[in-house]
Amino acid sequence: MAAFPWHPRSRNYTSEFESCRLEAVPVEFGDYHPLKPITVTESKTKKMVRKGSTSSTSSSSSSMIDPLSSVLDGTDPLSLFAATADSVTTAANTDSTRKKRDKDDSLVVGSDFEPWSSKRGEILARYTTTEKLSINLYMSSEKGKATTPGSAVSEKVRTRLEELDDLEEGSQKELLNLTQQDYMHRIEDLNQSLKDAWASDQKVKALKIVIQCSKLLSDTTVIQFYPSKFVLITDILDTFGKLVYERILSMCLDNRGSLPDNFTPESVNDTAKETCLNWFFKIASIRELIPRFYVEAAILKCNKFLSQTGISECLPRLTAMIRGIGDPLVAVYARAYLCRVGMEVAPHLKESLNKNFFDFLLTFKQMHGDTVQNQLVVQCVEIPLYLTLYSPAIDWILQCIAYRAPEILLTEMMERCKKLGNNALLLNSVMSAFRAEFIAARSMDFIGMIKECDESGFPKHLLFRSLGLNLAMADPPECDRLQILNEAWKVITKLKNPQDYINCADVWVEYTCRHFTKREVNTVLADVIKHMTPDRAFEDAYPQLQSIIQKIITYFHDFSVLFSVEKFLPFLDMFQKESVRVEVCKCIMEAFIKHQQDATKDPVILNALLHVCKTMHDSVNALTLEDEKRMLASLINGFIKMVSFGRDFEQQLSFYVEARSMFCNLEPVLVQLVHSVNQLAMETRKVMKGNHSRKTAAFVRACVAFCFITIPSLTSIFARLNLYLNSGQVALANQCLSQADAFFKAAVSLVPEVPKMINIDGKMRPSEPFLLEFFCNFFSTLLIVPDHPEQGVLFLVRGLLNVIQDYTWEDNSDDKVRIYTNVLHLLSAMTQETYIYHIDKVDSNDTLYGGDSKFLTEINKLCEAVIAQILDHLKTLGLEETLKRQSQLALYFFNSILAHGDLRNNRLNQLSVNLWNLAQKHGFADTKTMVKTLEYIKRQSKQPEMSHLTELALRLPLQSRT
Repeated sequence: MAAFPWHPRSRNYTSEFESCRLEAVPVEFGDYHPLKPITVTESKTKKMVRKGSTSSTSSSSSSMIDPLSSVLDGTDPLSLFAATADSVTTAANTDSTRKKRDKDDSLVVGSDFEPWSSKRGEILARYTTTEKLSINLYMSSEKGKATTPGSAVSEKVRTRLEELDDLEEGSQKELLNLTQQDYMHRIEDLNQSLKDAWASDQKVKALKIVIQCSKLLSDTTVIQFYPSKFVLITDILDTFGKLVYERILSMCLDNRGSLPDNFTPESVNDTAKETCLNWFFKIASIRELIPRFYVEAAILKCNKFLSQTGISECLPRLTAMIRGIGDPLVAVYARAYLCRVGMEVAPHLKESLNKNFFDFLLTFKQMHGDTVQNQLVVQCVEIPLYLTLYSPAIDWILQCIAYRAPEILLTEMMERCKKLGNNALLLNSVMSAFRAEFIAARSMDFIGMIKECDESGFPKHLLFRSLGLNLAMADPPECDRLQILNEAWKVITKLKNPQDYINCADVWVEYTCRHFTKREVNTVLADVIKHMTPDRAFEDAYPQLQSIIQKIITYFHDFSVLFSVEKFLPFLDMFQKESVRVEVCKCIMEAFIKHQQDATKDPVILNALLHVCKTMHDSVNALTLEDEKRMLASLINGFIKMVSFGRDFEQQLSFYVEARSMFCNLEPVLVQLVHSVNQLAMETRKVMKGNHSRKTAAFVRACVAFCFITIPSLTSIFARLNLYLNSGQVALANQCLSQADAFFKAAVSLVPEVPKMINIDGKMRPSEPFLLEFFCNFFSTLLIVPDHPEQGVLFLVRGLLNVIQDYTWEDNSDDKVRIYTNVLHLLSAMTQETYIYHIDKVDSNDTLYGGDSKFLTEINKLCEAVIAQILDHLKTLGLEETLKRQSQLALYFFNSILAHGDLRNNRLNQLSVNLWNLAQKHGFADTKTMVKTLEYIKRQSKQPEMSHLTELALRLPLQSRT
């Protein structure tokens, strides 16, 4: 096949740039501004018919503000629509509903009320036992009593009452020696049995199960497990109450559909009411107090079907029933359940809540009575542990009372606490229940009450911890802040038990950080170290120690201040467990990256954070996940980017050298360091522009050497290729020509090592698209790289072409031809008298050769070889399954010739015509693309220097598909 000589067209880049510029249009800014609201004039024509006259028209105009700009003043259509909808809804409400809503709006339980469900898991986890448990199940005797279809209603009622009697008179089955886990499984089984019985329409059996479970709440034989037992049993009661309510509600369905949420008893049909009454009668027949109380409380909500005042009448009665429960622990949990149900169905009835609490206070002395004391002796339970069993119940009761309560109620509660001798248990619950702002305002009063508490029953440090939790959320009076800290820390620092100590210190560290300086924080940290170091107590307190670190970095955003805290780094040394230490280091680095606004060179910060980053880096091993590596590298890179020594470039480079030695196992960090050093070299060139002293040149060469040494240590081949190219560009920009050649040669020699598939974000991808992108970037750089005097003409281009030729390309890929086409673009640009771009103070080949004929001849030889390779590849695509690829490549090559070739040359002109025809030959060419290309050629032919394209356009037919 005869070679096609390449004839590139001469380019006038300046005129081409000018022809591509957008046309400037003068604008009078007095009349127009892009941010000025658009005013639209709308004309309206109305037809009006008057009695006794013909129809006439009236025209009116109105100015309309742009709807997009109207959002700024809140009058956008969506806002207006929402406002209209609200007004319609409001108008539809009746007067009575509006009054009720106004009255109870502040009493409806909102999202700011912590639900019981959020406390459930904590109670189950806290109140456990290793003692053996038992369950008493009363199994009813199976009596077959047949009833005739004509039995009277009274007979049915009598039968059901007898069934309930069977429950209490039948055989008793006791499950003994159950572990806590077995006990919980048994209770879950009973819950499921309840649901199954209900689903199979065995309502009496379901009631029996609930009664059996309720009776378990009178059993305190394993007293330390009682709070958890309460949680498990009340789950069953809640299930029962929901089933009964939904059953009655379903009976209210009629032609009008279901009842609204705010229905009245008048809208409930007689059948539903009778069924509801039947349930209350069944429950009233239960003989024992505790199950009768709990089962009725579970269906308290059903009173809504009977009477508007039913709930308000039942709550005081149920409250009074609890007075008959002798055991104070059982009684207080019964009150907690009643308060829970009351808050769900009638949160506005605060009087009932208060009554429950005040009744509890009246029975407070029972806790220290002989009966309770004897029971504790038998079970070997100490009084402090016993008192903590009351906490969940009292806390819940007080939470219900304190919800959106006025501040004066707290004053009343404090007075009642004083009357009871400042009971620690009660005081702790009060501080836990009321709003933090109320507690903080009376901090000194509470401290005085805590001091007077008897510590034997409930430790004072728990009271200070509760006070500290409030002060972490609300600020006390400024004049009291230091005294509060001193009083609290006097108690905390005397604690001997490390767990008690760290639980309190964790809370009060936040108060210290919130209101004081690094001096006070340093004192607190020193005290923590003193308490937690002996016997390596810190190993059992990592969560609290982590919490302390988190609180400190939350309040200290100035890291120069943070790291000047003398005991901060010694505090970090207590994190001996590697996984915990790394998590702490990550928290510190995240805070630094988030809050550090300006670059720093502070040696205190640098030394401390280098230590932190080194800790993270050294945790990486063969088992570390890639996601974890990426996260650690990202944090370290964030730190590196924030380090700047200004114009002290040598110090900056020294820092990068030290960082490379410390973080050599994280490849993304090494990549970042190479980029940073390249940026440093460019910054040096910018600052020292016009003053290239020997010292500056030596520094730049040191930067180049850093990159040349670092890049080979990377495992990612495309990271190496791109960094070699980037570093070569930086060396070239700094007139380090021999170093630039070394980088480019290294890149060329690395290409054969590129694998067919590479890992991208955990997935294997073909490498050729990435290789094509790299070559395109490389070619744009090679245009301005001057030839080495000892290497011959275009030695880098020749070497690259050899590598491309020898590389094993995929059979179904055309990337090799696309690369060759881009080589043709490069060689065409190299033939121009003046290149399209240059590097300052670097003479490219257009200056070195000055359009020498021998140089141009060498370029043409390379072009002929490249064109031959392209045409050979097009021939190999003549098979039926590759004709579409052939069409696409032919058009791609045609466009390259059109853009870069001199089509006044007959042979090149004919080649372009042949490629045009080949693209359309088998019907795979896109007709729209061909039409647009031909239109472009015709437009170009109108330019004086491109008139020869007129003849070419005539020779390019458009073939329609058949």
